Amino acid sequence: MALKFVGIDPDTPNSGCPSVWVDEATGDLIFQGSEELDEANRTLIAARSPILPNERIIRIPNRMRHIVAQALENTA
Repeated sequence: MALKFVGIDPDTPNSGCPSVWVDEATGDLIFQGSEELDEANRTLIAARSPILPNERIIRIPNRMRHIVAQALENTA
């Protein structure tokens, strides 16, 4: 599996996460970031789409929308 790095949160110290990647074989987007732990948000999400044991809810900051859009453009 070849992953292509698209971008990282420009406001993250020490070049940490969150970041966005594209799986070049499938076009899938891969997100690295902090898991959403707010119970109210998790409850709202789980009410619409159950959270399976192998799933995580990842929060991507608003300031990274352009990075996600860039990843989508590269996979279209």
